[in-house]
Amino acid sequence: MKKGRILNQRLSEAIASMGHGDWIIITDAGFPIPNDSRRIDLALEANIPTIPQVLSAILSDFVYERCVVTLEQKTNHPKLYSQIEAMIDRCTIETLPYPQFMSEFAVKPKFFVRTGAFEPWGNIALCSGVDAPRWFLKEKDIIVPDYYAERVNYKGKA
Repeated sequence: MKKGRILNQRLSEAIASMGHGDWIIITDAGFPIPNDSRRIDLALEANIPTIPQVLSAILSDFVYERCVVTLEQKTNHPKLYSQIEAMIDRCTIETLPYPQFMSEFAVKPKFFVRTGAFEPWGNIALCSGVDAPRWFLKEKDIIVPDYYAERVNYKGKA
């Protein structure tokens, strides 16, 4: 038996296949996932599983460097945004207006993970990253490029 939180075979394989710069999106139950996309459908019934439950499981085994949600989630659904913000500790959360998010992220992700959530603006896009401290701080003579310095030294929320 697998050791770790994620027991779903497809989700575990998806995370393992992510490369630097690939996107995975956690969606609510109503997100229009294109038919030819890689979909991992975890939806069981209304609100099972929830977005925070799925996000928590994914974050337990996934290195990310960007997180994007809709501006409307932040302004119109602050409870969900606060739950997500409490879990995102590797970067700041970026926001995009809903129409822009939907046009960009309907085609960008390598994988879509569908939850059972009935949450307005309940979608989270995560960009796969590298564990910068493990790559750059393993030896003292490695020079950390400026564009990785923040990721190497990121301490979470102030």
